[in-house]
This record gives sequence, structure tokens and C-alpha cells, in this order.
Amino acid sequence: MLDFTAIIPYLSYISLGILGLLFLIQLYYILFVYGKLSAYKVTEHSSVTDYPPISVIICGKNEQDNITQFLPKILNQEYPNYEVIFVNDFSEDDTEWELKRLSEIYSHLKVVEIKEHIRLKHGKKFAVTLGIKASKNELLVFTDADCQPQSELWLQEMALSFTDKKDIVLGYSPYIKLPGLLNALIRFETSHTAMSYLSYALKGDAYMGVGRNMAYRKSLFFQAKGFAKHMHIKSGDDDLFVNQNATPTNVVINIHPNAQLLSLPKITWKSYYTQKARHSGASVIYKKRHQRMLATQLISAFLFYCALVAVSIAYPSYWYIPLSAYLLRLIAQVIIFKPIYKKLQVPDLIWWLPLLDLLYYFYICINGAFNRKRKSVRWK
Repeated sequence: MLDFTAIIPYLSYISLGILGLLFLIQLYYILFVYGKLSAYKVTEHSSVTDYPPISVIICGKNEQDNITQFLPKILNQEYPNYEVIFVNDFSEDDTEWELKRLSEIYSHLKVVEIKEHIRLKHGKKFAVTLGIKASKNELLVFTDADCQPQSELWLQEMALSFTDKKDIVLGYSPYIKLPGLLNALIRFETSHTAMSYLSYALKGDAYMGVGRNMAYRKSLFFQAKGFAKHMHIKSGDDDLFVNQNATPTNVVINIHPNAQLLSLPKITWKSYYTQKARHSGASVIYKKRHQRMLATQLISAFLFYCALVAVSIAYPSYWYIPLSAYLLRLIAQVIIFKPIYKKLQVPDLIWWLPLLDLLYYFYICINGAFNRKRKSVRWK
């Protein structure tokens, strides 16, 4: 029979060993994954005279105010040959009339109307598919109705990222800065997510993209049979498509300031929780290695904080060990994250890092635990 009393003298060493293992796992992600993006040099595409034709696809439902405010900034891009496809998914406000008004001003705006069907319950993937089918060009750029380009050169940057061997362009869309802790957390979470998917793309293992700012070839969409493999998941028109169609060589990133779009953030904790719950549902059908990779990063960070507290309480005489582990991890984060935050245009978040990093991992873990198997019923 196992004598547990013989293990007691070694419990402190076991606890410290677990803390050390979690610390090393975290250092791996910080230095060898996120370090890829930290060292990445952002380059601007030089001026050319031959721009490939391109189609911008936006899907919206009850977006009248956002259309009035933001759509003209899409329609006034400095690009010689492009069309904007707006799919109006049975809006109940005055979206239809606002789109008609703008289409009379801008000849390159094309509107696709989806009418209500008593038996047809569809989501955003259906709207995106209709937009793709209505487009006339091979290169497709995607964004949302509540996004605005930071430059009139946005389309140039996205379009010129394509080469003969690249099928997917992963962009970045930060949220508008507002006062308060919620906004800081949202911007931190967005930059952290971007830091992850952009870094892995640079490593040749892209696992997701964000539909607020991404692009791919129409031929890739039809070769993959669209969203057929994950049509049963309401979300995932962006990340699941990339997850299932990215290869080590067909993805490129573009995070030049001219290629970025600003997005409207959620302004209540409830709406933010709902948004993250919807996103959690798509990750369950990521490729298994990506699920393991993301789970290891997230859970190891969560447990690292738990281990810091547990060791400090259980073995106060060893207080300097968890403190040193915490400070070393924080120093590594600051060194790696500071240039990344500058590229992602959130340099102020470096001062919030100790608080937001802790809040982020606990909030995301709790949200994911409650909503991982939840089926989304909202369009967006």
C-alpha cells in the first residue's frame, strides 16, 4: 500500500517543479512564438501602376447608422478598379434605403438583398456566400459594416499583398480607444489574439483570421466548397475558413498602418461576454493540433497564476521563487510585446500589462469553460 506520508516532505519540491514547468511553457510562447511578430519588419508596398481588380464584401443586418458613417470611407479608397458588394441580410431598419442612396452616388457599390423566408434560417455564412457569388473579381477583401479604414490606401495594401503563391492575406483591425477598463480589456484581448494568429502565420502554421480585415482568392473559396465543412457552426466564416484552408506557404500577413481598419468596440460587459461566447463555439472544430496549441498556451498561463498564489500561500519561506518567476515572465513580455504593441497601434497597453494579462486569462478561461459547447443563435 502506498505510504502518502513519505511524499509529504517532497510536496514543496513538486509544487515548485510544477511552477517551473508552467514558467518554461510560458517563456516558450513569449520568446519563440510571439517573438516572430516582435522581430517582423513592417514594409510598405511600393507604388505600382498595375493594380489587380478586387471586390470588397461586406455583410450587414440593421447597420443603417454604421453604413452612413463608415461605408463612404470604403467607397472612397484610392484604388482604380474595385467594387463593393454589400449584402443586406433582411434588415428591419432603413439600411435598404441608405444603401440605395449611396448606390446612386457610387457606381461601384452593388447591393445584394436577402429577404425573409419563413422556413429559411440562415446566418452570416449564407450572406457571405451570396456576396462572393455576386462578386466579379478573383481577389476578395472582407470587412464589417462597423469598420473604417485608417487610410485611403487600405485596398492598395491588401491587394498588393497577393502574389502568385499567396491565397490568403491576414490583416488586423484594432478597436477604437475609449475610456474605461472594459475598453482596455477589449483592445488587449484583440491585440493578444492578433499577436497569436499573426505569429503562427509567420511560423507557417496559420490557424485563423479575423473577418473585419482579411482577404482571399475566390478560386480558393470554391475549391474548398465554401463553408460546407462547418456550415452547422453559426460563427467561423473567417477563422474556420482560414483554419481549414491555410497551408505553410499560401498565407501572408499585412499589418502596415495603412492596411489596418478601426472597429467599434462593445460598450457593455454583457455584450462583450456574448461576443466572446460566440467566438468560443467555433474553436471546437479547429484542427486538433491547433486546439492543443491554443489550449496549452491559455491553460498554462491560467495555471501559472494559480501556481504563483498556491506556492506563496503554502510555502511562504519560498516567497522569492514565485516572485522571481512572475517578474521574469513580465520582463520577457515587456521586451517582446512592446514592439508588437507599437506595430498594432496599442502602445498604451504596455502600462496596463500586469493587470490586463491577469484579467484576460481568467476572463477568457471562464468564458470558454461555460460557452465552448454553446450553439450560437445570433447572426453576428
